[in-house]
Amino acid sequence: MIATGILLGLGAGLSPGPLLALVVSETLRYGPRSGMKTALAPLITDLPIVALSFLILTRVASSGKVLGILSMLGAVVVMSMGIQTFLKPLPAEGKNNNSDLSLLKGAVVNFLNPHPYLFWFTVGGPLLMTALRSSRGAAVGFVLAFYVCLVGSKVLLALCVHGTKGLFLKGRFYEAFVRLLGLSLCVFAGLLFWEGINLFQRV
Repeated sequence: MIATGILLGLGAGLSPGPLLALVVSETLRYGPRSGMKTALAPLITDLPIVALSFLILTRVASSGKVLGILSMLGAVVVMSMGIQTFLKPLPAEGKNNNSDLSLLKGAVVNFLNPHPYLFWFTVGGPLLMTALRSSRGAAVGFVLAFYVCLVGSKVLLALCVHGTKGLFLKGRFYEAFVRLLGLSLCVFAGLLFWEGINLFQRV
């Protein structure tokens, strides 16, 4: 189960999505500390998600309305962040631009993102139940391996982004790259909203 947790954690951590884009955006705008704080969001938001998956695991399979509503709400939040990233001026060089709201932003995006719910309802929840039938140690190992790899991969990404920023993400190219990230958040918002509509209409 630990190997399964590692594979799933790396896959979830490095898959393109709103939180991954936000980690990169916060790192470029405010530095590696903000990017790493954003990466920690799943440690805050996923506990109630995991608990909720156990309570309504069977119902989610037959109704997508709850996930559809969450997805559409998440789309609104991600869209607003994308617009802010695109329009707000870049921080001046040499200043401490660490964002105290990075962790909060990441938590809001992750909590309103349907993908953690879909994962725990369809993959993580059943696997965790199977591990619990084997032993508590197997279940704990699965969860720890998953979140170490999920969060660790995003933290490593933030550090890599910050390192490369010093080499070539400067001037107009740096500004264009941040603006592109803002647009990517808006695109993700559109995809989330469309996914929410499909989930809401699912019988």
